[in-house]
Amino acid sequence: MIRVEVVGSVVSKWGEGPIWWEGNLYYVDIEGKKVHCYTPETGAEKSWDVGRRVGTVVPRSKGGLVIAGDDGFLFLDTKTGELVAIVDPEPDKADNRFNDGKCSPDGRFFAGTISLVKKTGDARLYRLDPDLSLHEAFGPVTNSNGIVWSQDGKKVYYIDTPRKEVLAFDYSDGNLQNPRSVVSTSHYESSPDGMAIDADDNLWIAFCHGACVTCFDPRTGEELRKIDLPCLETTACAFGGPNLTDLYVTTGIHKSEVEEHAGRILRIVGLGVRGLAAHAFEG
Repeated sequence: MIRVEVVGSVVSKWGEGPIWWEGNLYYVDIEGKKVHCYTPETGAEKSWDVGRRVGTVVPRSKGGLVIAGDDGFLFLDTKTGELVAIVDPEPDKADNRFNDGKCSPDGRFFAGTISLVKKTGDARLYRLDPDLSLHEAFGPVTNSNGIVWSQDGKKVYYIDTPRKEVLAFDYSDGNLQNPRSVVSTSHYESSPDGMAIDADDNLWIAFCHGACVTCFDPRTGEELRKIDLPCLETTACAFGGPNLTDLYVTTGIHKSEVEEHAGRILRIVGLGVRGLAAHAFEG
């Protein structure tokens, strides 16, 4: 039986970017300018104030975290809170910031920017390689969002939110090739946002302004399941828990609606599926 739980005590202005790593759920509060860590086994919570809007966070294989936000990519030392700048590809674009992103199975960090003034095509998806070199991976885009890899690592699924579709690419050596549309979300008034993938290679998409997470089969484009949630601003999701069977969902606070659980972490249990493990940055 499917059950939706509210977990942790943190209330984010705009929660985003959840990722499960070594027993912890890491996520960001974009507008609160913080990175959070929640440990379900103990209930422990820890936060780092990073002093800028932060769109996404990923683990680093050498220890610590990597974030991307207002001023590009940075290392975050989880012991000291120290930030070390890596690179900012768009220092001249005051109306852009980094949004969602994740690491590939081969340890590259893919993260994209968003045009906060909704200037069509003014953003890009970037790739940060382990040698810390930066490359444009795909563009132009407007609101770079969810990105996941198939179980065999040969396909990438990606959302540029205003398109209201999921793009698929063939993946090899950091390159995204043969782009094609595999899922349409045009039947939703709300916006496709963050995304997770399960062990059957089905996609789980959080719908911003939509109060739901929906599962799609990217091979057929078919909508398989829809889970309604108690917050309009459902922003992103990630599989976690000991067997990767729980789906954690970040939420944000609506600009006008008052909701009891807005900004909290939601956990969906009983889905009967298992997620794929996350990957760390190898740089």
